Amino acid sequence: METKSRSLELTVLSAEDLRINNRNLKKNAFVVVSIDPFNYRMTKTDAQGGGYPTWNEKFVMDLPARERFIILEVKCRTSSGDRRIGSAKVPVSEFIGGYVPDNCLQFLSFRLWDATGQRNGIINFSVKVKGPERKYSPAAPPAQAAGMRKFQIDGTEISVGLLRGFLFGV
Repeated sequence: METKSRSLELTVLSAEDLRINNRNLKKNAFVVVSIDPFNYRMTKTDAQGGGYPTWNEKFVMDLPARERFIILEVKCRTSSGDRRIGSAKVPVSEFIGGYVPDNCLQFLSFRLWDATGQRNGIINFSVKVKGPERKYSPAAPPAQAAGMRKFQIDGTEISVGLLRGFLFGV
């Protein structure tokens, strides 16, 4: 069985109440969005926003089916190197599965946590998931294309099928 990746369209919008040593951040904040160590993107630095930076940068990334989290890490560029301000570990289940259809734009805000486990601001972003194309036979409705079979038992029509390895019936 082939697992397909989905395309993730993520826009990093802004952050709120960013601090270093309990003082408002002055400038040069940026965000690293990572799905795995080899699949990441960075925003440009916001030189003017201070503790309330804005980026409004859109990234399109492949989201493999096996991935369960994306990580948004806010950093500050200093003369001695990049300093981590806070990060958010976002479960993919927040925007995939359940009652959320593909190609639906969602706006999310997550708490940022610093290296010591303390709260350190909020990050705002939007997500749109573009799933793999589903192909149905034009002659068969989607229920039959998904492996559904209809049976008559005592005059009652029952549809039974196999979906993702689970047997279900209606």
